[in-house]
Amino acid sequence: MAFVTRQFMRSMSSSSTASAKKIIVKHVAVIGGGLMGAGIAQVAAATGHTVVLVDQTEDILAKSKKGIEESLRKVAKKKFAENPKAGGEFVEKTLSSIVTSTDAASVVHSTDLVVEAIVENLKVKNELFKRLDKFAAEHTIFASNTSSLQITSIANATTRQDRFAGLHFFNPVPLMKLVEVIKTPMTSQKTFESLVDFSKALGKHPVSCKDTPGFIVNRLLVPYLMEAIRLYERGDASKEDIDTAMKLGAGYPMGPFELLDYVGLDTTKFIIDGWHETDVKNPLYQPSPCLNKLVAENKFGKKTGEGFYKYK
Repeated sequence: MAFVTRQFMRSMSSSSTASAKKIIVKHVAVIGGGLMGAGIAQVAAATGHTVVLVDQTEDILAKSKKGIEESLRKVAKKKFAENPKAGGEFVEKTLSSIVTSTDAASVVHSTDLVVEAIVENLKVKNELFKRLDKFAAEHTIFASNTSSLQITSIANATTRQDRFAGLHFFNPVPLMKLVEVIKTPMTSQKTFESLVDFSKALGKHPVSCKDTPGFIVNRLLVPYLMEAIRLYERGDASKEDIDTAMKLGAGYPMGPFELLDYVGLDTTKFIIDGWHETDVKNPLYQPSPCLNKLVAENKFGKKTGEGFYKYK
């Protein structure tokens, strides 16, 4: 009886150890072929992962692959300055690790990690993950690259809340070292540690944060940007002087208005409007008439040729 008990306990122990073992991510599906999705696909493929990049049309995917190739050639030119042949091999090898698809459900069954980088719309994200949840393998981790939506609200559309987390990259992904790994109350430690390891494997520096609005960077950055707009709205200082002051006085590489135009005024408005809805009385989340007016006029910043500044 003692022998049977020991055998049973040993079996239970090894089973428990196996179930707690971290997932080593080798195969990645990236949903969304825009700037962020293409960037994530690029760095994953460049660090030895096999990647499936998914979007709605072949045209979008062709544009994504072209952008990835151009970005890789820039990286190779710098990284292999003294060995162009090795640079060319690096580009070809990385590109060969990326395949594309327009059918997300058909590719997630054999992937270790699904990273979503689509439009910042909770309903659309929920519909996507609810569908993929039915086809993905049991061990597959789901992650959202959202910068403003609550991870928990997205995870609740699935039956794998313990295997769901936030994985927030920064633009441009190949250059920016930071990744915010967001752990919800339901995210397992195994999932969290697997994503931290994956981030490190990409050559990134992961930081962890609870599922709080804006996580770390945007929680500090967006109120700062909004306060700069309010300072300008009140007529306390010109946008040019505010930008100059923050660059020369605080050592920031860009002033707040330059950064707003770079990020996109529509993106900033979307984030602050979402936060305002969740906490109407919070003075940090109050909307800006000036920002609202520019967005209503389709003046989003650099991408439209005009925002707080005009661009040729």
